[in-house]
Amino acid sequence: MNQLKKLVPDIVAIVLFAIISVAYFFPAITEGRILAQHDAVAGIGAGREHQEYYEKHGKATRWTNSLFSGMPTYQLAPGYESSRTLNFVQEIYRLFLPTYAGYIFIMLLGFYILLRAFNFKVWLSALGAIIWAFSSYFFIIIAAGHIWKFVTLAYIPPTIAGMVLIYRGKYLWGGLLTALFVALQIVSNHVQMTYYFLFVMLFIAIAYGVSAWKEKRFPQFLKSTGVLFVAGILGICVNLSNIYHTYQYSKESMRGKSELVKEHSANQTGSGLERDYITQWSYGIGETFSLLVPNVKGGASVPLSQNETAMKKADPTYMGLYSQIGQYWGEQPGTSGSVYVGAFVMFLFILGCFIVKGPMKWALLGGTLFSILLSWGKNFMGLTDFFIDYIPMYNKFRAVSSILVIAEFTIPLLAIMALKEVIEHPSVLKEKAKAFYISLGLTGGLALLFAVAPRVFFPSYVSSVEMSALQNAIPAEQLAPILMNLEDMRVAIFTSDAWRSFVIILIGVALLWAYCTGKLKAGLLVSTLIILCLVDMWSVNKRYLYDEQFVAKGTEMQPFLQPSETDKKILEDKTLDYRVLNLASNTFNENQTSYWHKSIGGYHAAKLRRYQEMIEEHIQGEMTALFKELPAAGGDMTKVDPVHFPVLNMLNTRYFIFPLQGGSTAPIFNPYALGNAWFVDKVQYVNNANEEIEAIHQIDPAKVAVVDKRFAEAVKDSGAGKDSLSTVVLKSYEPNELVYEVNSQNGGVVVFSEIYYPGWESYIDDKETVHGRADYILRAMNVPAGKHTVRFVFDPKSLHVTETVAFVALGILAIVAVIAVVLQLRKRRKE
Repeated sequence: MNQLKKLVPDIVAIVLFAIISVAYFFPAITEGRILAQHDAVAGIGAGREHQEYYEKHGKATRWTNSLFSGMPTYQLAPGYESSRTLNFVQEIYRLFLPTYAGYIFIMLLGFYILLRAFNFKVWLSALGAIIWAFSSYFFIIIAAGHIWKFVTLAYIPPTIAGMVLIYRGKYLWGGLLTALFVALQIVSNHVQMTYYFLFVMLFIAIAYGVSAWKEKRFPQFLKSTGVLFVAGILGICVNLSNIYHTYQYSKESMRGKSELVKEHSANQTGSGLERDYITQWSYGIGETFSLLVPNVKGGASVPLSQNETAMKKADPTYMGLYSQIGQYWGEQPGTSGSVYVGAFVMFLFILGCFIVKGPMKWALLGGTLFSILLSWGKNFMGLTDFFIDYIPMYNKFRAVSSILVIAEFTIPLLAIMALKEVIEHPSVLKEKAKAFYISLGLTGGLALLFAVAPRVFFPSYVSSVEMSALQNAIPAEQLAPILMNLEDMRVAIFTSDAWRSFVIILIGVALLWAYCTGKLKAGLLVSTLIILCLVDMWSVNKRYLYDEQFVAKGTEMQPFLQPSETDKKILEDKTLDYRVLNLASNTFNENQTSYWHKSIGGYHAAKLRRYQEMIEEHIQGEMTALFKELPAAGGDMTKVDPVHFPVLNMLNTRYFIFPLQGGSTAPIFNPYALGNAWFVDKVQYVNNANEEIEAIHQIDPAKVAVVDKRFAEAVKDSGAGKDSLSTVVLKSYEPNELVYEVNSQNGGVVVFSEIYYPGWESYIDDKETVHGRADYILRAMNVPAGKHTVRFVFDPKSLHVTETVAFVALGILAIVAVIAVVLQLRKRRKE
């Protein structure tokens, strides 16, 4: 009973988190409404074939032909049998709360666990959890549909909590916590966030190492580091299937190294994404003040007309224009909102830099500066180039601004440490009055200066891209008054938030001062600060994730409920396998086509690099040619020269969806599509990838196959040429198993209109046979004369090996958990 009584405050805090989480989404939860985000909707389209296969066979397919002419499902649907246990653990951890409330709850609970591991008291831990969980970026990514990223971030604080317990000598519980949350992080499948926080863990480990060295207990530090390493390996092994196949896929995806050798360009990286792509979303140096003042650059890229403060300054003459101009005026291509950690939180963080002692402070301060400097990306290219060129894996990730998640972790953690120091030593503000006033000046004072002299700090309120667009669209004599009014509106947005941050800091400082002078009890101080910070950050978050964004359940399926008339006509074709190119949409940024058909296009951030190179070198040009030639031919493909789109033909593009006036579309049958597979007359061997991709410009893929000489044995040209009666017929189709009947008098090389990818196994008459790559992206093999059955199967042996390891690791984790509970119970009995 005594132990239970000790747990009551923790239980109350957890219940409070559940109430707060439900309250934020209360109307949507009670009315059963959901968010229909772009990424989530795109996932529905991309995942339909995978889902249908699972419903039919009761197991997952690791390949789909729904988008990009075929790709692995490792990142589309990364679940494995071994991860089902972890999925159940996740549901327990989130207390089976409704979806969106559950997300906020685990964000709160995770940081609470971390602060309790640091030995913070309950209500101080609760405050720390709130200021972490209500950082604006987390709500922004929920609104954007980046749920994997959000959940991964939610599991990072409890992972570090395990690390803290290990370094405090609690090896069993610390190791268990670390292993469990490493496993949960990885199953959430956002490697970029996990990668970023490895730097944080390194900083924290160094801090513990410095403390251990000073206190002459370095051997204990080494022992703790060993336990941490073992726990991390165990958590990784639980997810070995996910990690290994993500790693394998990354080498073939846009994150991997291209085989093409290009002229040296500063934009290239050794084996990852191009610099421009990595740094496209770089946080502006001035934009970093959004940590203190949310709308320092206008907030989100939404129409200016939606901002009430701005519209009070609007000239009615230009009202139509302001519905087209965005509220955001920074240099990023666009944004869903600014990164705001709380005005008073920033004050506490700066104060903590002066009053918190020990290596941990320096670790958190270093992590903050590290995060901010790297988030600047192309605005601080010296450091960015160093990390891209020399730090392993850094060039695999885009959107460098997202590394600010580190600052969103380190700032509230150091802030709550500062508040703890003030509560435990109320005299510290008098003893370090200079530090107090510097902190107030760098936060409240700066916010005040922003409010009274906004143009001194930010002379321009129009981005360079926006200025160029306005100059091209508006006559010069009309542009000046528009720019003046636009500047007034945006200044009003900025100063409004600057005043807001100033007032919040004043209130927080007044509460601190009241406590330090004995006019306020510690419990009341923490309670009022919980309210202050919650009101502050809640109201900012409601700008980015608000009730009106939620729609009736089923709305997310609206694009897919009924096929269009064009889709219906195409679906009348019951041929087993063919592809569709949608020219009436943003071909490579939508998956609605993938829901109904096997699409040439699609939307996914990690498509195969070779396919992307074919898009750039061939497919986009062929699409442009079709746009020009089809209308001139009256939509009659027989009047269009097939020599202008050979790659689309070899990809068996049987239908084009073409736009018509009024927003309607028409299906256009392509009589030149080469079908599922075909014999070629000859093979043209080339020396490298450059020659291979360029040769396709000169050949007819129906007659000639271009093969890199590395695949010469697998795709051996007998020289006999094809006979006129040879046939290749697709007899059965599953996304991960294709069966063909091949009949020929002479035999020869068959090219299959399927994407080449390591892991596919091929058989002739059930005897395993090698196949190779042809025409840069397709499969090919030599089939002997006569009638044969050719079968392709995608069931990599690595899947079975990694699953075995994962189940063993799960068993070990379960045993460790039982041992930890038994030892804890014995300890309690002895006490």
